[in-house]
Amino acid sequence: MAKSDEAKTRITADKVTDRFTEIANTFEWIITALALAFVFRAFVMEAFRIPTGSMADTLLGAHYRLRCTECGYKYNYGQSAFQPSKTHRRSGFTQREYSRCPSCGYLQSIDESPLSNGDRILVLKCIYQFEEPKQWDVIVFKNPLDPTENYIKRLVGRPGETVEIIDGDVYINGKISRKPAKVQKELWRPVYDNDYQPARPEELMFNGHPWRHPWNKKDSSWSIDEQSPTIFRLDCPPEERNSMEYDTTAGNDFRATYAYDEIHDYRFMPYCSDLMVRFWVDANQPEGEVGVTLSKYGISYEGRVDFNGQMSIKRVGNANEPALTTRTITKTTTDKPIRFRFANVDHKLVLEFGEEKPLIYDLGLEPNDAGVRKTDIEPEAKIFGSGKIAISHLAIFRDIHYTAHNPNTNDPGRASEGKSLKLDTDQFFMLGDNSPRSEDSRWWRKPGMGNDGKTYPEGIVPREYLVGKALLVYWPAGFRPFNRFPLAVIPNVGQLRFIYGGSDYAD
Repeated sequence: MAKSDEAKTRITADKVTDRFTEIANTFEWIITALALAFVFRAFVMEAFRIPTGSMADTLLGAHYRLRCTECGYKYNYGQSAFQPSKTHRRSGFTQREYSRCPSCGYLQSIDESPLSNGDRILVLKCIYQFEEPKQWDVIVFKNPLDPTENYIKRLVGRPGETVEIIDGDVYINGKISRKPAKVQKELWRPVYDNDYQPARPEELMFNGHPWRHPWNKKDSSWSIDEQSPTIFRLDCPPEERNSMEYDTTAGNDFRATYAYDEIHDYRFMPYCSDLMVRFWVDANQPEGEVGVTLSKYGISYEGRVDFNGQMSIKRVGNANEPALTTRTITKTTTDKPIRFRFANVDHKLVLEFGEEKPLIYDLGLEPNDAGVRKTDIEPEAKIFGSGKIAISHLAIFRDIHYTAHNPNTNDPGRASEGKSLKLDTDQFFMLGDNSPRSEDSRWWRKPGMGNDGKTYPEGIVPREYLVGKALLVYWPAGFRPFNRFPLAVIPNVGQLRFIYGGSDYAD
């Protein structure tokens, strides 16, 4: 019995020892995992939340998620732009805060809209240890005026480069800097989308007047389909060209406005003359044409598809003037509509038609290569065609426009036209995508702060303040199960997206 009791005691002790070993191993794994997590966070990748709207609509800070109550177009309005309603004591009149629909122009109150949190992003922190930052990368960095704060902007100027902002475009060393294709796609801003039309056009809140269709069809054979009012139809002889023009007195104009921002500065914004028109065309006959005319600085260019089998880009003027560039195409009539796009952006004309390779004409890289700059002339957009055709999903967009003057003081910003900025070794220049409302390298009026009393030149982000490259929006502003629920716990899966930078260079 004594030996049996001793054996039982030894077994019990061994079991206790094993439990302690398992617990110790578990704690060891937890500590190792935490250590790896801290190392991963410190040196590899870290999550950040976007606090402001300086990068809208690419990245959103706290904002109101709106849908136009007239046309149904979805857009966002920044929390920082919101001013709560105020009731005046004497008159009892309530002054509300309004936003403007970026498609139909309707002014609507946002007082009852629920607030959404800012996007949450993943930032790759180690990448700039192995490669140089690329122009147009979206970068997290320490604010030179207060290094305890993190900022996020788009990189436009790198060490050794000379930066200048001319009519909304970035010039590097005197040449226009073109955005990579994926970046450009993110930066198109809506002006009008014909798929979204007001339910009550008689309302007086469309920029102060009832809604009128902004595509002026006067003296042409273009008509709106009575059964499908978002479709334009044309039925005329193949040799008879008919045009309709976008009317900015009826719809949103081409100023560099942002639906995300308050509307009281809209009328002071400069014109943006880099435009793109997109639609789908259904051609029922092998003869005829369809095209778009865009003007910049009073000079008009047309992108045209001839249904006999040719794409062309031409400067509008003398009827006998040859096309700037042409290409023969294989097929223009199909059983389904074909996408058509024509853009004048970054001194480059781009015509796209279906699956055909884009037709491109380079206007040149120098500031005056696109014509003598006449920034007080509003650009124009027209659609023309002949034969029997129908166009649908018609929309017009403008490019991002980097403002060179402070919207509050009208003072010129750093690196504005005629005041180019030369960057030294390890110096970077940053701009926000929401240009009129971005506190970035243009406006910093104090030297940057460094260690031990060291300072950096105004408007400069030093290399040592770069944190990392924004990679992914992993948690866009979510949805609440119901309006009064405190947390937006339902993921907005449709807005999960990569953040594109300068890895995909344009020609």
